[in-house]
Amino acid sequence: MTSIFRLALSALFFAVHTSAYAIEEGKAAPAFTATLLNGQPFSLASAKGEVVIINFWATWCPPCRQEMPVIESYYAQHKQQGLRVIAISLDEDADDAKVREVMQSYHFDAAFERETQHKGYGRIWRLPITFVIDRKGILRKDGGVGNATVVDLPLLEKLVTPLLDEH
Repeated sequence: MTSIFRLALSALFFAVHTSAYAIEEGKAAPAFTATLLNGQPFSLASAKGEVVIINFWATWCPPCRQEMPVIESYYAQHKQQGLRVIAISLDEDADDAKVREVMQSYHFDAAFERETQHKGYGRIWRLPITFVIDRKGILRKDGGVGNATVVDLPLLEKLVTPLLDEH
């Protein structure tokens, strides 16, 4: 009887715990802050008015490395329209130099996950995961839902370009 009670209590805790951090497309994006690799602070609140792509990645993740040049190309084309990209590395501390070396090839912002506050985005359990937030701070893509999707140019054109065109 006691083990059944514990099991039921655990299930209830899990349900409440995960729903407390539920993120939903079409709703306000949860708070997100980071200290960027260059030491500058970033907050989603201060980026209101910009379209923000938050991309969780790692140097050891082949799909992540595949999409980074695509994101760079798209960013270069659209940054003047108010596009902001933040790449969040989930690499271990021992790989900091490798992350910094990889990021030298890219012009968008980056941070180490340990230097971010992103509790409202749920558990980052697979990579890559990409979130897109519109100019008003509304979540438009939750990368943690559905099948893993590598970001490619058609997806960016379909999802992000219309957001950049909204003023």
